[in-house]
Amino acid sequence: MVNRDINFSLWLDFVERDFLKNEFSTLIENGTINGATSNPAIFASAIMTSPAYAEQLKSLEGKSPKEKYEALAIEDIRTAAQALRACYDAGNDGYISIEVDPFLSHDTEATIAEGERLFKTISEPNVMVKVPATEAGYEAMMKLICQGISVNATLVFSPKQAQKCLKAMKRGMEKYEEMGGGRVDAVISVFVSRFDRLLDKNLEQEALDISKTGIMNAGKIYNMVEKARLPSIRTLFASTGVKGDALPSDYYMQELLAPHSVNTAPLATIEAYTQSHAPKLPIDEDVIRGYFMQLADNGFDMDEIYAQLLKDGLKSFEEAFGSMLAQLQ
Repeated sequence: MVNRDINFSLWLDFVERDFLKNEFSTLIENGTINGATSNPAIFASAIMTSPAYAEQLKSLEGKSPKEKYEALAIEDIRTAAQALRACYDAGNDGYISIEVDPFLSHDTEATIAEGERLFKTISEPNVMVKVPATEAGYEAMMKLICQGISVNATLVFSPKQAQKCLKAMKRGMEKYEEMGGGRVDAVISVFVSRFDRLLDKNLEQEALDISKTGIMNAGKIYNMVEKARLPSIRTLFASTGVKGDALPSDYYMQELLAPHSVNTAPLATIEAYTQSHAPKLPIDEDVIRGYFMQLADNGFDMDEIYAQLLKDGLKSFEEAFGSMLAQLQ
């Protein structure tokens, strides 16, 4: 559940047309969630598996695959934004995110242009444009924010990425304020469970604790973001779904409950998270430092791991998006 006493927000990491027109509003009304996120893989799954898109697809015959995708996605995002508008107007988040084309992740100007176009076309103030945290993405984040467009920095794995996001977002907000300002927010989406899926087998072989790396890394980034003391910029914990039965379904949500933060999770994970929990962050910085020193002492190079996870994350979104476009031919 959303916990406004500590400014903890819970967003749903799922979009599908029939769901948005039905159960989605109930989750908002009962205070379970106060926002939502999407990504290319989520949209690809929804569009390719749900019959809810068939009628609109027929009306889009003759359009390019990307034009078809955008028409479908824009309608869904607008529907979600309108359902969340009461939360937004009350200052209780109310954001829905849409990601720019993942094939643009290394093109600053194209990312800016697409972010502006999507935001203008959807025409709802509570839309966040999702931008991958690449070298090209940081400048795009700044330029979008200084136009009053809220930004969700995605595929953040390393503290270095998070620091660059933070710097770009702060600059964008300062520029926007100089031009008259208004409401604009930003989140830094730190991916969590992918660390453990990548490393746990190797950690187990070294007799080291498993299912901790993602949490420790997220805690490290959260502490860094909070030290900046920027109310409009928060850490968002993403990739918090559990694979397999070794951990409780809401394991990462429980471990990453923190003041002034957001957690975005799949529906099943949110449903498992049914009771109140005491905040567990921030994690003591000495504990975090000791954990990563132990990993280094056992041959784990975090810079290499960060680079691999970013590469894999970009590739997975490109593949999902490309496969969907191929099926929309």
